[in-house]
Amino acid sequence: MNMKVRGRTDILLILCGLLVWFLADADRIRSAAAQALELCARSVIPAMFPFMVVSGLLVSLGFGAWISPHLAGCMTPLFRLPGCASSALLLGLVGGYPIGAQTAAGLYRDRLLTREEAQRLLTFCNNANPVFLISVLGAGVFGSVRVGVWLWLIHVGSALLTGLVFRKSGHSTARQDVSRVFPCQAVSLAGAFAEAMRTALNGTLAVCASVVLFYVLATPFRALGGLAGAALTGTVELFSLVPLLTPNRAGFILAAACAGWGGFSVLFQTIAVLEGSGLHPVSCLKGKLVQSLFSGLLAAAVSFLL
Repeated sequence: MNMKVRGRTDILLILCGLLVWFLADADRIRSAAAQALELCARSVIPAMFPFMVVSGLLVSLGFGAWISPHLAGCMTPLFRLPGCASSALLLGLVGGYPIGAQTAAGLYRDRLLTREEAQRLLTFCNNANPVFLISVLGAGVFGSVRVGVWLWLIHVGSALLTGLVFRKSGHSTARQDVSRVFPCQAVSLAGAFAEAMRTALNGTLAVCASVVLFYVLATPFRALGGLAGAALTGTVELFSLVPLLTPNRAGFILAAACAGWGGFSVLFQTIAVLEGSGLHPVSCLKGKLVQSLFSGLLAAAVSFLL
């Protein structure tokens, strides 16, 4: 009990310190928040909301059940997961953070995955948007779509390697006696659409709130400049990293590693979409740490080819 009380006291002291900082530096905090809101309106919402609606519809209408027999031959031997888990992996790679986590939670809610399977899936299905990697980082920072494609390939490869690492903690689905109830026959299109819109709206609002908060929290790191400032900024919030990256080998490795990690902002976005699902976000934390390490190592090797 004393440890819990002490932990809560520490959190309250940190929050009081943040409040004092926000009040003492109100102009800069207001400016950073305005920049983050503009970023959400220009990039985050257009890139996320449509994907969240469509991914929610796909899961509700049985995309996992439909794709399961087609990809079970890959998912089961490689990751010890049923074929329907591939829907979270594919949608996460296309839609970006936190679509993969949202889809995994939907599969668990619909009893297409056991809790243990869903937790392992969370370690590698939550990934960055290819548009961000190829267009924003590749073309925008490094002036090359080719570099952006390499960043995307590194990201995909590191996600799959992370899945292989965590497969050891699971059991083969072929030996599990799991009753998988596919809901696609019982769900109407109108009902699924309304639920997908509602879930996507709540998820998008939570993500934008997280982006704004962590963009503000990254303000002191952005002011540091240099490689250290960029690395610290990328650890906190991914979008804040973009203007700090340098178009060289160090910048390329840092971009790959930070994209694999996603930042504390992505972790809290994931917590938001997992709220009430019964799944624990610690799986995402472990997976992103491992994926960041793989991403940095792969980028260091690939950088000699660019």
